Amino acid sequence: MTRRLRFCLLIGLFTCLILGLGWTTHHQATHQHATQESYALPKRYQQVKNGIMVFCYHRILGDSWSTRLVQGLSTNSQLHEFNVPADQFSAQMKYLHDHHVKVISAATMVRLVQQKRPLKGKYVVLSFDDIDRTVLDHAVPVLNHYRYPFTTFIITGNTGRYREGTQLATWSQIKAARRTTYGRMTLGLHTHNLHYLDAHMTPVFMHPHATGKFKRDFAQSKRDLVHHTGVTGDSFAFPYGAGTDAINAFLARQRLTWVATLDAGITTDDTDLNATPRVIVNHQSWPSIQRWLTQD
Repeated sequence: MTRRLRFCLLIGLFTCLILGLGWTTHHQATHQHATQESYALPKRYQQVKNGIMVFCYHRILGDSWSTRLVQGLSTNSQLHEFNVPADQFSAQMKYLHDHHVKVISAATMVRLVQQKRPLKGKYVVLSFDDIDRTVLDHAVPVLNHYRYPFTTFIITGNTGRYREGTQLATWSQIKAARRTTYGRMTLGLHTHNLHYLDAHMTPVFMHPHATGKFKRDFAQSKRDLVHHTGVTGDSFAFPYGAGTDAINAFLARQRLTWVATLDAGITTDDTDLNATPRVIVNHQSWPSIQRWLTQD
């Protein structure tokens, strides 16, 4: 067997291996997506006539061959359930604008709820978790175009790191983006270094006796945010959506205006802002969002 023939055989075997691995991974991803929970607004909230829907975004991915390849092969939920293509995000913001939806800041939401008077009309608050480069590159310019206010929840100990298939923004990038918004970009807390799961897929701060660790991490995240930006964080978003009773009680004693969860729902005048519901925006949830926004 000649060297050239051996080389061609190796290339062929390698190609078959990659294609086989890709098919298997794609099949697993397809099965996972078919069995995952729905992110649509629950039916009991569809009939709520007045209130505030808090959007939760994560990744706003650009359309490139590398992104499509990774999405096709990866089972990482960050590239599926928690991502919106940049063109769809632009279309969603245009939809809000064209339908005259009242996009308000989180501070305005807090003020409206604390008045303890029934809300009249439908409002939207925009929020982004983690803050990776895709948000700064693809979302912020669109938000600036429509002059929409929005809140960003930062993992203060992870800025600039590459994790879960994405490059988190650096402090300098966050500050540069914030300057372009002329005060419309609010900074919130998303833990310092507790945004990860253990081997059993449980958030590490949900472990028994982890409250003390969470308190120290929370204090560090506040110090880091002030140090790097001069902003005292007055809002917090739970990684993975919720905390323990002890952590909830701790946060309720802090000087926070609101705490964001991932419990899908509508904020009204009687909502506990220490457990503010949010709707994860993706291809599954958007149709239900549109229905709620446009129904009388």
